[in-house]
Amino acid sequence: MARSFKKKSLVVSKARIVSFAGIALCLVLVYVIGFTDIRSVQYDRADAQAKTAATTTAAVAAPAAPVLDKAAYDKKMLQLANYPVAKVASSTATSTASTTVVKAVVHPWPVKAAYPLAGALLPFNRIVAYYGNFYSTAMGILGQDPPAVMIPKLQAAVAEWKAADPSTPVIPAIDYIAITAQGSPGADGKYRFRMPDSQIQEAISLANQVHGIVILDLQVGLSTVQTEVPLLDKYLALPNVHLALDPEFAMHNGAKPGTVVGSLDATDINWAANHLAAIVQANNLTPKILVVHRFTQAMVTHAENIKPLPEVQVVMDMDGWGSPAKKIGTYTQVIDPEPVQFTGFKLFYKNDLKAPSTRMMTPAEVLKLIPQPSFIQYQ
Repeated sequence: MARSFKKKSLVVSKARIVSFAGIALCLVLVYVIGFTDIRSVQYDRADAQAKTAATTTAAVAAPAAPVLDKAAYDKKMLQLANYPVAKVASSTATSTASTTVVKAVVHPWPVKAAYPLAGALLPFNRIVAYYGNFYSTAMGILGQDPPAVMIPKLQAAVAEWKAADPSTPVIPAIDYIAITAQGSPGADGKYRFRMPDSQIQEAISLANQVHGIVILDLQVGLSTVQTEVPLLDKYLALPNVHLALDPEFAMHNGAKPGTVVGSLDATDINWAANHLAAIVQANNLTPKILVVHRFTQAMVTHAENIKPLPEVQVVMDMDGWGSPAKKIGTYTQVIDPEPVQFTGFKLFYKNDLKAPSTRMMTPAEVLKLIPQPSFIQYQ
């Protein structure tokens, strides 16, 4: 009996040990599984919080889009209008009451147009450009002097304009005739010659040397603005390259360039402006400048319909030559009465000295014009 009791006790003890071991193993498994789930949830939450924090930080760190200072723009546009300050005479009071009526004078400048996109060059700067073609000594200073001589002259002209108007920074420009009107018809009978890429690249290189801009000037001959402008898109997509149109050499009815003065209509100019606007939008650029040359009213028809755009600033450039009095007369009769947005003024190193003229106009004289030109071109 004693041995039997001992044997049963041993069996019971072993059973209890097995039972306790099983319970302990279950507890361990429950702990491990539960702790893993808790740890997993905690890490998932931590990862989510970290990602949220990173996104928030990135959003905060993103640079704000530039915004046009409209107050500064309006102030500068009013300054360019250049109207004399109106003076109202004061009167001494008497025993008889009197009423003084002052009529407000409505001026055409500054022009009411769409505000430009941020980063617009005008009216915050004045552009001083050297004009011409590298193949011709007769078309302007760019073809008359080698770069080693021409660039210091341009820099001196820029300095002269800075001194004349210290309130307005000056940007140098290379105004290169990328398409020239021709006296011969050429293979396609369009009386124009397109400059090779190497010459346009040279203009861009020169502009980079003076930290300036490039203006590609077009004389379309018997071709059209709509045909010629898109051929320069790869250059116009660059941030420092702008466009100019010369109606004098935009011919109609088969007339050869140079036999009569040509013309462009507002529809042509607006087409070019819209084309430039599309380039600005597609490439996320600051506004382009579109210069239109003019020295007669007939050169630009329906000028009142020209529409500046937020992406494109329009300059009507008086490019007639002669004595100071003649040039001022052309400006006041052709440019001033038909306001578009900004104005320009061309100075000729040679033609402005042809008799009876004896001298060129000075920057101080040009700045007295109403309105003040924002674009100055030297030929």
